[in-house]
Amino acid sequence: MLQTRTIPVCAPLVGEREVELVSKCIRSSWISSQGSYVSEFEEKFARFCGAEFGAATNSGTTALHLALAALRIGKGDEVILPTFTMIASINAVEYTGAKAVLVDADPETWNMDVSSVRQKVTDKTKAIMPVHVYGHPTDMDPLLELQDEFGVRIVEDAAESHGAQYKGRTTGSIGDVGSFSFYANKIITTGEGGMNVTSDAELAERMHWLRAHAFGRGGKHFWHEELGFGYRMTSLQGAMGLAQMEKIDEMVQWRIDHARQYNDMLRKLSGPEITLPPEEKWAKNVYWMYSILVKDPNKRDDLMDWLSKRGIETRTFFYPIHRQPYYASRYVGQRFDVADDLSKRGINLPSGAGLTQEEISYVSDSIVDFFKRS
Repeated sequence: MLQTRTIPVCAPLVGEREVELVSKCIRSSWISSQGSYVSEFEEKFARFCGAEFGAATNSGTTALHLALAALRIGKGDEVILPTFTMIASINAVEYTGAKAVLVDADPETWNMDVSSVRQKVTDKTKAIMPVHVYGHPTDMDPLLELQDEFGVRIVEDAAESHGAQYKGRTTGSIGDVGSFSFYANKIITTGEGGMNVTSDAELAERMHWLRAHAFGRGGKHFWHEELGFGYRMTSLQGAMGLAQMEKIDEMVQWRIDHARQYNDMLRKLSGPEITLPPEEKWAKNVYWMYSILVKDPNKRDDLMDWLSKRGIETRTFFYPIHRQPYYASRYVGQRFDVADDLSKRGINLPSGAGLTQEEISYVSDSIVDFFKRS
């Protein structure tokens, strides 16, 4: 196959239906957070997740912060989360004034090592934040046991896991609240945007209230009883989200089908050269990113350069939180060996829903050719 354009790592898939609904929204003049689009999007996405209520926001990061704030997490509290995650996870904790307590990654699933969480629980622990990394769910049962034992809240960072399942339960609906992102590279997108889902009616109402500056109740419009936020989703985003919801099942299945094709073509390299992405028996991985580990970390950057020269865009794995310049000084002396190893060896391959079979074959063949020559 002659490659004439760059294959992006994760491009959105937007069509005429999105144009139709967004245009209809514009013509209605209800373009801010008012109107029916946002509430309908909340209802449909929450139902998709197996939850009762949705609270849409203007980003995945603000969804996480809103969830923590609604649970009254703040200064003096501790939140346990994995070091191997995107920076937004810990930033949301930082915004509340709480202390972020890190745990290492699990070498099999790349999610938080749930076996090490118990030893990090203290009398200050208010919440645990599992992150369903790259579309594979975290092993939730051990965390739910800790919730029962210690009364901690569970905030799922489900930004990357639309439609993923843990033992038949959809991510986002397992803990107290699940926070999603609709950034342009996510399985469904509103450009920017996010949403919290929950089956706790009181928590849902509080999130709706706080996201709109905690405007006064009982008719006092410009009366603010608590610190709120400007985190509302616009109707334009809601309209686009509704259009994306019409094909969310197909978008999820395309990711899974693409992963199977990659697996079939790269399996010959599995073991000696690369590790394919995980999928535990109890999990439905939705492969937000199709991600591999290069066995020899010294070859990782060379492989990425090889693919780039062939018009194939890739990304490294996350840099762990304990290595991030803003946070590193807080975790001096703590070891997170698995997360460090993942960050040195991981590559995210082109993963968008719009990938063609020919493109996946081209990417896979290019990887095979690299290892034949290296």
